[in-house]
Amino acid sequence: MNNPIKKVKPKKLEKKLKLFDVYAISTGAMFSSGFFLLPGIAAGSSGPSVILAYLVAGILILPAMFSMAELSTAMPKAGGAYYFLDRSLGPVVGTIGGVGSWFALVFKSSFALIGMGAYLAIYVDVPITPLAIFLTLVFGVINIVGAKESSGLQKILVTALVGILMFYIIQGLVEVLNVGYAAKSEQFTPFFAFGFQGFAATIGLVFVSYAGLTKVASVSEEVENPDRNIPLGMILSLLTATVIYVVGVYIMVFVLEPSQLRADKTPVATSGEVFLDWLPNNLGLLLIVIAAIAAFASTGNAGIMSASRYPLAMARDRLVPQAFERVSERFQTPVNAIYVTVGLMIVTLLVFNVEDVAKLASAFQLVIFGLVNLAVIVMRESKIEGYDPGYKSPLYPWVQIIGLVISAFLIAEMGLLSIIFSLGIIIVSIFWFYFYAIDKVRREGAIYHVHARLGQRRDTDLDQELKGIVREKGLRDEDPFDEVAARAFVHNFKDEVSLETVIETACASLSNRVLYIQHELEEHYLEYFESKKIPIARGMAIPHLRLEKVDQPEMVLIRCDKPVIVESDHTSEDVNEIYGFVFFISDQDKPGQHLRMIGEIAEVIDMPDFPEQWMEASNHDKLRRLIIRDDRYVYLTLRSDLPTVDFIDKKVKQIELGDGVLLTIIQRDGDIIIPKGNTRLLEGDRLSMIGEAKQIDLLKEKYVRSQK
Repeated sequence: MNNPIKKVKPKKLEKKLKLFDVYAISTGAMFSSGFFLLPGIAAGSSGPSVILAYLVAGILILPAMFSMAELSTAMPKAGGAYYFLDRSLGPVVGTIGGVGSWFALVFKSSFALIGMGAYLAIYVDVPITPLAIFLTLVFGVINIVGAKESSGLQKILVTALVGILMFYIIQGLVEVLNVGYAAKSEQFTPFFAFGFQGFAATIGLVFVSYAGLTKVASVSEEVENPDRNIPLGMILSLLTATVIYVVGVYIMVFVLEPSQLRADKTPVATSGEVFLDWLPNNLGLLLIVIAAIAAFASTGNAGIMSASRYPLAMARDRLVPQAFERVSERFQTPVNAIYVTVGLMIVTLLVFNVEDVAKLASAFQLVIFGLVNLAVIVMRESKIEGYDPGYKSPLYPWVQIIGLVISAFLIAEMGLLSIIFSLGIIIVSIFWFYFYAIDKVRREGAIYHVHARLGQRRDTDLDQELKGIVREKGLRDEDPFDEVAARAFVHNFKDEVSLETVIETACASLSNRVLYIQHELEEHYLEYFESKKIPIARGMAIPHLRLEKVDQPEMVLIRCDKPVIVESDHTSEDVNEIYGFVFFISDQDKPGQHLRMIGEIAEVIDMPDFPEQWMEASNHDKLRRLIIRDDRYVYLTLRSDLPTVDFIDKKVKQIELGDGVLLTIIQRDGDIIIPKGNTRLLEGDRLSMIGEAKQIDLLKEKYVRSQK
């Protein structure tokens, strides 16, 4: 059996990150200066209304979170915001997003490590900058060793951080109840101490405390089941942060005198000393310092992990030198991208006033949030079939429009210097694109698909790229792949046959289940084969169609003992010897599901030993089982001398198969019957069933293994 030469695929990052990893990265990227340093500064701008400012800021981040979650589940690729902006608004905007986000993360991560000094100084006098450089190197090494290892540290840091802060909040609320609000009511009056303008400015100031929430998007390529884990992890992270921010700041305002809070650089520690004094040996203060160190360390670690994915993604797209694309064979991490990120952080620590630069970088983050909301609008309106997010933002497009307005408002509140800094990054990024990358890039972005609806050009390569991403993401829970494969028609040709005969046989079977006559289907498939766009791999062809009036997907498996010659532009061979066909047809209106199921077929065919197993399968059931995972499939023969006698002469609706088990087909005297509730089972019937692995194993134990 001749197999075509396999194309070399670009090196991908392994999917090792689970829900808790996503939660830890998002949460760890938020807690540092926003809680341990900023409340005092923010209170100096708004007074007691700083509590409300944190709550409003948490609500205002929602549009950016919803949009980032949608884009991350549609395009789970390294680089996050860069990749989304590049594919939606084009490579120029992508370059601006990539360069700007990288610098912003580097600056903020450097500031987080500097911020550790303010809390460490409570106990020990340490040289801040050398310590920050040392920690940068340590976290850099951890990130090189692996995303899972880096995320493992992140989980430890975030668990310690959230645990201590929840203890702080509980004890603080106990203090509030013991003292009583009336005793401290003057500290909340006037609530808007510096007027609405001061309150609005404070919202912009504390908004950046939530900005780390979306940084997990840059590692979305490494997340298992991104459709579930990314949006859920971000939502849980935002809930955690909002509760701790709002309640924690309320406790600080309650406990500390207004003038003391406004001048305090370590307000969490100072307030904690008031109501944690019952702990022995000043343990309360020590816990706060540990939490602060964990917060700053987690922000620095998550920052390096997230930031390093920007040069990696841009190198893949030829916007920066390809050296940054290198992924370590041993550790499966983008080593050169991590090196340059760590190096830039060290330069930042040595050369700049890190606090000032980090504040300026926050304004650019607002620019990114605005562009991300615009990207969702562009992707939706482009009507690209390959854009298939596993999570869709609610209330589209109003959420995105509100997000654009919020970003513009908050940027204006950040001041002229921040706006100039953002414009500077934009100008530098545009210069870099036209100086270095313009001759290396042929992408246009989904914005041209919107233009196409107005009669302008479109970027067809992007549609194909997004379709490839959909296939890579794998099946969703609602995709009926196993059910379709289990009821598939199967044919075996032992003698030499023509391609036309193969097509005729497949269409004859499909016409029994879809609202097309055989001749119509043959015309569609002949036209498809003439286009030479048939996916071919390892001696298998996957001819697939999407047509109207197809209620549910259907599949036909055809094995040929002697090869059939097929031409395809999808392989390096002029002609291909094909030993197997998987004909697939589905609904025109479900392109995402169609692509996912085709991708699953391709993944199965790519499994080790598949060609050999395909040719050696002794019957139709075994051919079907090759397409379905074995642990989710079982077939039973009904005989009166076997335990399956329980099923004989019963209707389908009367038999107990277990939760989640589905009877897909009944084979009777050479015919295939699609079971219905009133279908009566007879001796000699062969039942094909699919379901969850645990339930299938129970059926095998009771009915299959007992037959041996």
